[in-house]
Amino acid sequence: MIIAKTIDLFVYVGKMSFFIQKTVSGFIFKKKNLKTIFREMVSIGVDSLALVSLVSFFIGIIIAFQTAYQLKQLSAEIHIASLVALSVVRELGPVISSLIVAARCGASITAGIGSMKISEQIDALEVFAVNPINYLVVPKFIALIICMPILVIYADFLGILGGFLVGFTKFALQPNFYFNLTFEALGAKDIIGGLIKSVCFGGTIAFISCYEGFQPFSSTDVSKSVTNAVVRSFIMIIIFDCILTALFYFVVV
Repeated sequence: MIIAKTIDLFVYVGKMSFFIQKTVSGFIFKKKNLKTIFREMVSIGVDSLALVSLVSFFIGIIIAFQTAYQLKQLSAEIHIASLVALSVVRELGPVISSLIVAARCGASITAGIGSMKISEQIDALEVFAVNPINYLVVPKFIALIICMPILVIYADFLGILGGFLVGFTKFALQPNFYFNLTFEALGAKDIIGGLIKSVCFGGTIAFISCYEGFQPFSSTDVSKSVTNAVVRSFIMIIIFDCILTALFYFVVV
């Protein structure tokens, strides 16, 4: 059983590597359809904005309350601003936004491509000499790596705003004072690191969701592919977050 699972893992990694190579090649060398990319950006970015905003705002409130509970014992409530800012910008903004997009848009991408696969629309594209990866995958990949940093910046702002709401109403921290502490705590490395993570996570969602969409051979396989896409995207986002966090901590000064 273990040997079979190990072989399946290596087969999956090998197929995914070829898929990524074809996608990157199409991204670099092939002509882009800007109208298609814009449509994907609206579907992925604009349509996810409300959900990302809602979750990020309440995440900021939760972090502020949880940190205040500990800091109050030390009479250090003023540090709520810096703790919320660093937590949101470094980790929670990129990770939570990526998980939301993976669940919402990744599942939709996989289901859409899977439906095209079983209805033989992808075969029809190949008959007309249209590369399915260049036509379907590359626009989604571009849209995700563009939209994810924008969504993360927006999530960071809403998360900090949620923390400010707690600091202002509960601990009477004035706006100027609160935001001065926030900007003092944040460095260029924190902001750039969060944006780099968002681009990496966006690419991960695109590769896994699109690859899983090409796998179904019947209508019953589509739901399985959607589940695999979401679960594997979640796992890889957490793994890459751990790797990038360690890299920024130990390597980048």
